[in-house]
Amino acid sequence: MRNSFFAVRLLAGLFLGAFAVAGSGCLIVAVGAAGAGTVAYVRGDLQATLDADYGDALKATRAGLDRMQYGVVSERGDALAGEFIARTALDQKVQVRVTKESDKTTKIRIRVGIFGDEEISRALLDAVKARF
Repeated sequence: MRNSFFAVRLLAGLFLGAFAVAGSGCLIVAVGAAGAGTVAYVRGDLQATLDADYGDALKATRAGLDRMQYGVVSERGDALAGEFIARTALDQKVQVRVTKESDKTTKIRIRVGIFGDEEISRALLDAVKARF
């Protein structure tokens, strides 16, 4: 009897947790494969941890934007973080932030438009990863 009580509480907790996540607009779509770092799409942002040096990640990001034929409007950065602002052919704003996590890992965050566009974000991430 006691075990079934805990099972019911556990299932109720899982259901309420899933409902809270879905209702909050927070949606995690995928976690990347081993060796490629983690990838998550959360509230319009595609976030990934790359197994790459920060300087290489900046170069790959610029090359990925060029490969996608996005017009880079501005780029800035320092030794720890960089940001690219670009425009698609349909004049959607693309914002890419690259942040040094460690000597061998870099975090990248991609946002397309105001609300995000997962398909375009993933295509750009693939273009960046193709440069490693």
